[in-house]
Amino acid sequence: MDSISLIKSPISAELEDFKKHFDSCLSSSNLLLNSVIAHIRQKNGKMMRPILVLLAAKLYNEICPATLHAAVALELLHTASLVHDDVVDESTERRGQLSVNAIFNNKVAVLTGDYLLATALVEVGMTRNYAIIDVVSNLGQDLAEGELLQLSNVSNPEYSEDIYFDVIRKKTAVLFAACMKAGALSVGASDEKAEYARLFGEYIGLCFQIKDDIFDYYESKEIGKPTGNDMLEGKLTLPALYALNSTHDKQAKETAVKVKNGTATTDEIARLIEFTKEHGGIEYATKVMVEFKEKALSLLASMEDTDVKKALVCYLDYVVEREK
Repeated sequence: MDSISLIKSPISAELEDFKKHFDSCLSSSNLLLNSVIAHIRQKNGKMMRPILVLLAAKLYNEICPATLHAAVALELLHTASLVHDDVVDESTERRGQLSVNAIFNNKVAVLTGDYLLATALVEVGMTRNYAIIDVVSNLGQDLAEGELLQLSNVSNPEYSEDIYFDVIRKKTAVLFAACMKAGALSVGASDEKAEYARLFGEYIGLCFQIKDDIFDYYESKEIGKPTGNDMLEGKLTLPALYALNSTHDKQAKETAVKVKNGTATTDEIARLIEFTKEHGGIEYATKVMVEFKEKALSLLASMEDTDVKKALVCYLDYVVEREK
């Protein structure tokens, strides 16, 4: 059995219920909106975040309607943030598929993102659980703040790992953390258990983003973005930060300044990528990612060996070992 099948196995029936409910939430009488949503759904992905909500719920109790509403709300919020991010970043691709703004235009993309966000709020309201509503509301704030922090960091002359981790916590890790916490809360888990679940999700999210950042140093059509795309957008991620801070190479730092200013050429970016690889940036980022994975595994260590626990361990392995 492959990794994804192992991850889904304890919640296979409930995942089908989720998919049906998710589909019903996105039906509209507006033809343009339906066209945009149909395009977005061509690449639904593996539904890794809703899977996490369902696994978190089943870790503590039986999945209930509130779990499904929470899972749908979080997936809608996540999708809305991606649509908006592509407008902000002026991206033409998303995971190997043309972005909404590339096919339609920025106005349609922003309004579609707004519709998805509004639908997420309707769904989370249907949980009738104020603690879950707080989780989703705070997540919306954190995602927006993470994007703004990343934008403001472009003009920061320092190459700070602390700022990098602050950005990826708010941009990525908070979503995985919210999925775990909302799932736990949906089945009446105590505040202590919900916090335990949230922290596990945060570690998964940190691993996920570091892995994504490592991908940017290699050419792959499967990943859906060209090598150095982050640098083209003025972003210096963990591998480059390590190489810059550990070597203090004058020429590399001059190129890094150009990257942040948006004036670096493709050749300069290619050289900075090679510099990062040659000076241990990829190995360092991989080591940090594995450390977060070990912290997540330690949270599960005392738990009884169940299919859900095995699925969560497999989920972690998948995030760290995936190739796209």
